[in-house]
Parts: sequence; structure tokens; C-alpha cells
Amino acid sequence: MPKKIPLVDTDIHERVQYQELLEYLDEPFKHYIQNCHWIQEKHMPYTQPSVAGVDRADAVIPDGRPAGSDLSFMQEQLLDDVGHKFGILTGALDPSPSSMHGWYEMAAALASAYNDWQIDKWLEKDERLYGSVHVAAQDRDEAVREIERVGSHPKMVQVLLPIDDIMWGDPYYHPVFEAAEKHNLMIGMHHNEPPVYYGKWPRYFIEWHTLIPTAHMKQVTNMIFNGVFEKFPNLGLMMIEGGFTFIPHMMWKMDQQFRDLRHEVPWLKRKPSDIMKKHVRFCTQPSEELSKKDFMSLLEQMGTDEMICFATDYPHWDYDSPHRALPNLDRELKEKIYGENAKKFYPKIPNSRERYDEGTSRL
Repeated sequence: MPKKIPLVDTDIHERVQYQELLEYLDEPFKHYIQNCHWIQEKHMPYTQPSVAGVDRADAVIPDGRPAGSDLSFMQEQLLDDVGHKFGILTGALDPSPSSMHGWYEMAAALASAYNDWQIDKWLEKDERLYGSVHVAAQDRDEAVREIERVGSHPKMVQVLLPIDDIMWGDPYYHPVFEAAEKHNLMIGMHHNEPPVYYGKWPRYFIEWHTLIPTAHMKQVTNMIFNGVFEKFPNLGLMMIEGGFTFIPHMMWKMDQQFRDLRHEVPWLKRKPSDIMKKHVRFCTQPSEELSKKDFMSLLEQMGTDEMICFATDYPHWDYDSPHRALPNLDRELKEKIYGENAKKFYPKIPNSRERYDEGTSRL
């Protein structure tokens, strides 16, 4: 009987409720939430397309709490049911400290409280779960201090930055990457509410949702041409929830520009496509419906089968099932995309191929 494939899910959204952060906050920040009912401002003008908002209706906790807010329910509905080997927590981007416009002190306090809550309530409660360090990166020095504070935790695998209105490749933010590299952390980027229409919002949600990959493309381009991966050779970047079918176009376009305009970025010593292959990974979700022929053609155009990593995006409404999201692939390729690529990317995740038959998924 063939051994099952260990699934590494690179995008699971755990959700905090603001009241849960109180025990991890100092004054006066605790007061602002407890007595002033502060919540982070949001900008999206649309409603989400499901009755449960951004989440699956069946993922809402039976007692009425939001989806992703209860570990036991998530274990039953996702980790145990699918049979995860490992899962990477990416937060629910509410709060998203790095997306706050102003009040940097509050953002930094929220980031620290969130990290402590995440470690206490999730990472230390389930050995399958690994976490993301939340920071208020607009205050670069505070972000570095937070990475120094919790980055050495054995189950923190990446620093999470939102894709919003800051281009993170700017040299001003390089100390954040230096601190991440020091603690063997990768960088994870997940869109929050990026304005994708020339700095504004398109008229309809369907336009915004279609164009999210363009925000991801901007960040990858910015990180590469600003020399982040030449400066920090052990750093990796995981692009979360933007899909992957645009990768070949990005490689061709950046390589062409590099041939014509490389004099402008003399610190770049390698072709952008080679940098992408070595340093950048893309979560599969949301995957377009592809035939096996389409999928294999994309891999051939990328020139590697190691750049994409499976993600469910649980508990969002456009969740990708590991049984249905991708075409039926050959076993060796399936092992890479559903587990090995992510295990190879994150240095802190156990990476032993011989344990395929232990706690594996039903793939």
C-alpha cells in the first residue's frame, strides 16, 4: 500500500478577538481596547461574498465565535480531518500592526501581544502548528526589537509583512530582513487590503479580487531589484494567497528588463529569474482551475518544480481543498508541492522524508 503524503499547509488563518489580547497588553494600550473599544481601521469598500463574510459558513464556531478563533474546532475540521503534518499560521490580518496608519506605539504593542497570544494559545498547544512573527514594520526599529524578542522561538518560522501600501524592499526596511535572517526566519507576505487600481480601489470586488496578484508581483519585483536577496543570501520570501500562474510572466519580464537596464541596479549579480527560483516561493491558493497539461506547462515555463507550496487558506470562503484544488499529479511531484517544497523552504520545520507514514494526510 503506498505511503501517504505528509501535507504542509502554508496558509492557515487563526483569528484573535480583541478581548483575548487584553491579558498580553500593558497600559495604556489595554485601556484603549477594554474601555474605549478600539479596533483597527479598515478601508475596503466592499462586502465579502459569503454569508459568513470572508470565511466559510461551516467554519464559524457553533457558539457563534468567528471562524479560526478556536483551536479545538480547527483541529477537528481541518488538521485532523485532512490529516495535516504541519501548518503555518498566518493570522487574520485583523489586527495587522504593519498596516496601521499612524499610532506606531499602539501597533507595536499589538504585535507583541499577538505574538505572545499566538505562542501561548496555539503553537504550544499543537505540535503540528508553526507561527509567524507579527511586527509593526512601519516603525522599523520596533520591528527589529520584536523579532529579537520572539524570533528565536523554535516554532516561529517567518516574519509576516502585509501587502498594503508599503514597498518592503526599500533599504529603510533592510534591518528587518537582517534580524529575520539572524533568527533563521523567512519573510511571509500576505495581502491585507492593497489598493490595486493606481493607488485606489476598483469599482467592484470582483475587479479587486482578480487583481490581487498584481500587488504580489509589485512586492516581488521591489524586493529583487532593491537587492534584498543579494544582501541577505539566506533569506527567503513566501508569497501567500496570491496564486502562482503569473510566475513565468514575471520571470520573463524581469529578465528582459535586467538585460536592458541592469546598469541601474549594479548590486544585482544574478538574473531575476534565478533569484526567484532560489529565494521566492508562492502558495498555491487561490488556484485557478487547471488541467494537468496546463499545470505541467506552467512548471516547464518556470524551469523548476520547487517554487510552489500548497495552501488551503482555511477558513476563508475560497478555501482550497487538497483533494480538489490541483489536478491529479504524479506522486513525486505531488510530494514536492504538498510538503517537501515548504519543508525545504522553512529551516525550522522538521525535514525528514523517511517519516511519510506518520500522521500523514489522505492524499
